[in-house]
Amino acid sequence: MADTNGNAAVFFVDSNAESSHGNKPAFIEATGQCRQITYKELSEQGGRMAELCERHGIAREDRVALLVLDRIEFPIIFWGCIKAGVIPVALNTLLSTSVYDAILRDSRSRALFVSHELLPVVEPVLADNPYLESVFVIGGDNTDSHNAFAKELAISNPRDTVHASADECAFWLYSSGSTGVPKGVCHVHSSMQATADTYGAEVLGIKHDDKVFSAAKMFFAYGLGNSISFPMSVGASTILLGERPTPESVFDVIERTQPTVFCGVPTLYAAMVAGLEAGDFRISNPPRRCISAGEALPEEVGKRWKALLGTDILDGVGSTEMLHIFLSNSPDDVVYGTSGTAVPGYELRLVDETGNDVEAGTVGELLVNGQSAADCYWNQRDKSRATFEGIWTRTGDKYERRSDGRYIYCGRTDDMFKVSGIWVSPFEIEQALVSHSAVLEAAVVAARDEEGLEKPKAFVVLKQDQIPDNFDDELKDHVKDKIGKWKYPRWIEIVPDLPKTATGKIQRFKLRDQQQ
Repeated sequence: MADTNGNAAVFFVDSNAESSHGNKPAFIEATGQCRQITYKELSEQGGRMAELCERHGIAREDRVALLVLDRIEFPIIFWGCIKAGVIPVALNTLLSTSVYDAILRDSRSRALFVSHELLPVVEPVLADNPYLESVFVIGGDNTDSHNAFAKELAISNPRDTVHASADECAFWLYSSGSTGVPKGVCHVHSSMQATADTYGAEVLGIKHDDKVFSAAKMFFAYGLGNSISFPMSVGASTILLGERPTPESVFDVIERTQPTVFCGVPTLYAAMVAGLEAGDFRISNPPRRCISAGEALPEEVGKRWKALLGTDILDGVGSTEMLHIFLSNSPDDVVYGTSGTAVPGYELRLVDETGNDVEAGTVGELLVNGQSAADCYWNQRDKSRATFEGIWTRTGDKYERRSDGRYIYCGRTDDMFKVSGIWVSPFEIEQALVSHSAVLEAAVVAARDEEGLEKPKAFVVLKQDQIPDNFDDELKDHVKDKIGKWKYPRWIEIVPDLPKTATGKIQRFKLRDQQQ
């Protein structure tokens, strides 16, 4: 039997560099100098990155942290580390100094690669870190105290990709923290190809001539698949936006670069729909494929997007633990208000509190089985054992499976609560709220009434600043008409925005904390 190299860089980088796609742009920056890098150049630069690690004493299986914006340097560093057998740890670029301190200590990263724009946030904790030996700054002029990445890469010589097992650890991601402190999620070399072979090929239908633009960033599992795994699995091109993805910047990139595949999150789609309906923006050539994940897509948002642009949004469900989407609507089979069916290659179960499978029409916790599952949470044995149960991974999501096999999102396990002894889905109430013409976003949590009983409370973001007369009563009646009289929010608080992770997930636990 041939001893094949299971290193992920062989499949995604080296094979493309040696193919007819070698001189094709792998990554294109949408702003600034609009730099490009071909597959051949990426392979060569990644090889230089591998020697950079060796010159600075970063050994195989050492961890290095990437606090890097979505620019060409991200894939160079990411794939260069993997080529060398070094483990890149991609970090959220919007965290606080204290959280970076905790993650750098938790991961015991020996080196940090940081975009110069982000250096001021992390700089205060670098000197006292007991594990960090080298800091490489990307761009900027102030590198007196640290290594200049561009200079160090230029003086390095390309190295070949090391041999690796498909089952050994390749990279880490830190969970987005929608329910608390981020956890280090360890993925093996074969995980990325597993997502490309399933969702990328079977649902997205990625093609070599596609141009992919993901508003979700590459440090996020969803963005990593969108921008790296899927396009690189077929030799396609990725458009990178280094700045924060606002509706204005995203519309600008779509209009200028004409991507054929667009990947967003529900909160962004909601804002974009509002902008399109108001006539503030236009998309002259809509992408052939639009996908959404990170949180369930409200039914009204999907329908309005389709009516405006003629392109469906394929709403799906994934997780950092599973690396990408495993439950999704698919082309020509979209039912808004549902999360679709299992992606080919994955198995799903719904179980009750005792671990028994539930019948159709009954709410249960979603478990998934697939080849892209993570190995574990770093240094969190109890949480690993509670989440990874043999071949099954607990998602922490509550779902209902309809008789036709489609799944309806009900909420996070921690978000669900009972009213009069009956489970209430915050997401169902939120969907009813955002179907009102004045509502942009909504989040629902449990609050206690004067008798100490839990009832729904809604936090609502309006499309306009002006609040209509008797608006609370109008919204309550709207929800009653949509989903039932007992599910309406007893309290409604108008807020300017909702707490979210950098990937767009609403952090309901922060809203719950406000009620205590």
